[in-house]
Amino acid sequence: MVTLGVSAVLAAGALQATGSASAAAVATTLTVAKDGSGQYTTVQAAVNAVPAGNTARVVVLIKPGTYRELVKIPSTKQNVTLQGSGTSRNDTVIVYGNASGTQKPDGSGTYGTSGSATLAAEANGFQARNLTIANDFDEAAHQNMSGLQAVALRTAADKVVLDSVVVTGDQDTLLLDTASKTTLGRVWMTNSYVVGNVDFIFGRATAVIDKSVITLKKRWDGSSAGYITAPSTAAGRKGFLITGSTVNGDVSAASFYLGRPWHAGGDATLDPMATFRGTTLSSAVKAAPWTDMSGFSWKDDRFAEYRNTGPGAGSASGDRPQLSDAQAAEQETADWLADWTPSAS
Repeated sequence: MVTLGVSAVLAAGALQATGSASAAAVATTLTVAKDGSGQYTTVQAAVNAVPAGNTARVVVLIKPGTYRELVKIPSTKQNVTLQGSGTSRNDTVIVYGNASGTQKPDGSGTYGTSGSATLAAEANGFQARNLTIANDFDEAAHQNMSGLQAVALRTAADKVVLDSVVVTGDQDTLLLDTASKTTLGRVWMTNSYVVGNVDFIFGRATAVIDKSVITLKKRWDGSSAGYITAPSTAAGRKGFLITGSTVNGDVSAASFYLGRPWHAGGDATLDPMATFRGTTLSSAVKAAPWTDMSGFSWKDDRFAEYRNTGPGAGSASGDRPQLSDAQAAEQETADWLADWTPSAS
């Protein structure tokens, strides 16, 4: 087990506090405003202004408004922060409506799941704060389409911080990925909301979701059925850790699984991992909260709970593995982040 030291606690506290902006003040700041009162009127224009090869922190300060656009931060533009300047994370919204099966304008085919993302962050050190990232693809209107997965946010980088954000969609809302199967990609999400219904937290990243709310959403036809996580963790890596959080939503009782193993591309060498610990589970969570996927048994991978509470929590059984205290001591936030202490700069 790695223990958080005083410096880590202070850095984490500062990142969640309003005063974290002072740490970012020393960085270059680019301002985006729809009304023309900033340097740029679109988020992507500000990102484009960051020079290739950048490593110093650049804060893209986005004034309140709804920005209907696709945003991509390429791997050559490290340490970019997208930060809403409003009083609430609901004031600044980046939204688009592509799905996996949406045809590209140039006629070259469909976007695919990863390509459907409203915001794609491929550069190490990416941070998002105090804003909403959404995919509003209308599933009901496209039931004849093949490929309804619609990603709001895709990360494929290391040392990613998501602080006080809302990430919302339906299927495949939040893709926490890595640049490649052999590349480490750590994500720390705190004080945030994730909304969706099917596999809506998925990918192969080593990710902590801390002190956040996971909101379960009904499907396009009003039914309640879904899966929260679908990790595709590489063997020897840590997957998803949901800790100190809340699972809720206006859905039927016993209608959602905590997760299932995604062996992307049928890759049997993967070892998907998800742990829910110290989290309040609503009655929407099934009594047997894990299930198989595409012929792969969840029991062959790494799924567990530890000291969860609420009506959806349950005691240890063959269908509901619980960590021992000794095992839980090796599955804490600092064990996921290793030598990285998140900070605002």
